[in-house]
This record gives sequence, C-alpha cells and structure tokens, in this order.
Amino acid sequence: MTGEEEPLPFDPAPPIGPALARVSALTDLGRQVFNDPALSASGRMSCASCHDPAHGFGPPDAAPVRMGGPKLDQPGTRAVPSLAYSQFSPFFDEHHYPEDDEADGGLDAGPTGGRTWDGRVNRGRDQAGIPLLSAREMANADAASVVAKVAAANYAGDFRKLYGEGIFADPKAAFLAIDESLEVYQEYPPEFAPFSSKYDAVLLGRAKLSEQEQRGLAAFNDPQRGNCASCHVSRLSARGALPLFTDFGLIALAVPRNKAIPANADPTYFDLGLCGPERRDFTNRKEYCGRFKTPSLRNVALRPVFFHNGVMTKLRDAVAFYAERERRYDDLPAEYRGNVNREPPFDRGPGDAPALTEQEITDITVFLKTLTDGFSKASSPVAVTGAGGDHLDSTRRGLP
Repeated sequence: MTGEEEPLPFDPAPPIGPALARVSALTDLGRQVFNDPALSASGRMSCASCHDPAHGFGPPDAAPVRMGGPKLDQPGTRAVPSLAYSQFSPFFDEHHYPEDDEADGGLDAGPTGGRTWDGRVNRGRDQAGIPLLSAREMANADAASVVAKVAAANYAGDFRKLYGEGIFADPKAAFLAIDESLEVYQEYPPEFAPFSSKYDAVLLGRAKLSEQEQRGLAAFNDPQRGNCASCHVSRLSARGALPLFTDFGLIALAVPRNKAIPANADPTYFDLGLCGPERRDFTNRKEYCGRFKTPSLRNVALRPVFFHNGVMTKLRDAVAFYAERERRYDDLPAEYRGNVNREPPFDRGPGDAPALTEQEITDITVFLKTLTDGFSKASSPVAVTGAGGDHLDSTRRGLP
C-alpha cells in the first residue's frame, strides 16, 4: 500500500439521477402490466387477479386454487403465494449455511430459498413469466403472444422509450423486458415491502403490544410451545435488521389433503413440492418429497387461505394445526412420511397434551394480526434479515 487512495474505476462518478428515473419508469410500467387482464388468453385475468393488493398480494378469496385458461375453467393445483416481501428470498440452495446473527453459521439448514412454493426459480422476472405461459393461469400460447398483446397496449410507447423503438421486433428480448418490468414493480418498497406493521413499530420503539399480543409473541417464540420463530424469525438482528418472519427453508409439514382441489379427486395424484410435479430437478430425491417453502407471516392475517394447498380458511385454524396435527398424513404417500418434520410442536405422541392450549392458540392468532402493514408510515430499515443474513433494504438499492 502506498497510502494513496485507489482510484475508482470510473471518473467522474456516473450520475445517479438517470438510473433512478429509469427504475421509477420501470416501476410504473410494471404496475400497468401487473394490472392488465388483456395479457391473458381469456382477457379477464391479470397478475392482480390472483395476487390481490388488498390481501397482501395473495389470493383474493377463500377458493383453494384459482381458475385460469382461455375460458377460466382450468383449475390450478396450489394456493396463490403472496408476492409481498418475496424480493428478499435468497437464491435456492440445496445446502444453506446461515450467516445471520441468530444462527450458527456452521449448520446446514438444508434446501432454502428460491421463488414459488417449491423454490424452482430464483429471480422475480423468472417467477413473473410462469403465470403468463401456464395453461392453468393466463394461458398464452407462447412468449410471442404476450409480446403482441403488450405491443397493442396503451403503454406500448413506454416500453419503446425504455427499451428502444425496435423492442417488439424481437419477441424474446421483448418478453424479457416485460418480465423485468414486473420484477422491478414487485420490488417497489411502498407497495410490496413497506415494513409498516404494528410489530415493526414495536421493534423500532414507536408502539407497544397489548397484553394479549405479548402473550401471543411469547408463545410464538417459546421453543417448547409454538416454536414458530424457529422458522418464522421474529427478532431484530444484532445489526438492527427487521425480521421477515421466514427463514425461506423448505419443510414437510404434512398438512391435510384438500379435497376441494380438483386434481386431488385422483387418489394417485400427490403434490410433493420440492420433488415434483412442477419442479423436475429433484424427482429422484425421495428425502425432499413433501417439502414446501416456508412463507413469510407478514400480512398473514390478510390471507383468506393458508398453506400450499389452501386447506384452511381461518388464521386460527392454521395456528391450531401446529398444536393438533394428526399423524395420518393423508396428502403424502407412506414412503415419504419419514420426511415429515417432528420438531416441537410436532413432537407430541398419541395421548400427549397439545403443545399449545386453546388460549395460547388464540393469543398467537391475535399477535399475528400485528404483522399487517398499514399501522404506521412505511419504515426505512437499514436492512432486513431472513435466511441469508442481512439484505439491504430495497430503498437502499436504488428503487424509488
């Protein structure tokens, strides 16, 4: 070292204004794409039809799956996941070693991260492309069909301004641009990650939990009772990072089979999550069968259905499942039942008292309602933490 400062690779520093303006324009463009039903084969389904902003960007009603296809008569097979806070999910890793302040960095946490219930894609743009082409969702025949519809939309000029006059002449590039606009919009903090819940205000010293909410939090955190925080991290990190209420791991909970899903009318059909049928790279890994991604509990009280198959429609019932799970595991073939998680509160045997009392189930349910955004103005934390340690907040990454 000479003592002199190393020169930056650019001189002078590039202006930040144009970059922020482009991101702002992409956000506005992505919002229009997200809400446009004309981009579906039916002309009646948009991204927002399934990912309803009023329900934490999750499903709009208690139907277990959505109806899609050209005539909106093709049922899905899984409940709609929330898109809120999903931008903080790490890339899928079969062997994840947490580096955050609450975990032992030497322990293999197993399969973690990715998008969708089975973590099969890593980027928001890749997730956004799935429903556009799925036969059970927006049902476009191919990428070129989507591009043609966008080229005819009233916001097509905005695409040309951002990507060039000839963008629609190259369907592959145009489809990627469409997915990018959706990705940027879905990372817009004021809408998708505002950190404005009552619990955020409590952690930042701006509010206090009620006595019942405090009891619920205590039961939620207690390793011998709810043990919820083992997967749904609830604490500030040592660096003051707000929690995401998920470790993004993929775990086998063995929720009951939902007979309201048409695919389940076939007794030989099973949705095995990480090992198929939607994800194909782990079909021969029996130890992964039955695993689904741990969702964030932020805005969970806004959801009308719970778990990957929407088998429960009341938040209290979803909490009670953890204390009262039966061992019949009717939505998982017998050969995979050894994969089912049996850590507390799932460690009770026949005749044992449930891990949670009826009052504690109620208290946890009340606490979970403090995770709903909109209690206060949006927070601007230095960082948030999930499975992979601290992640810079989107507002610190140049998003508007």
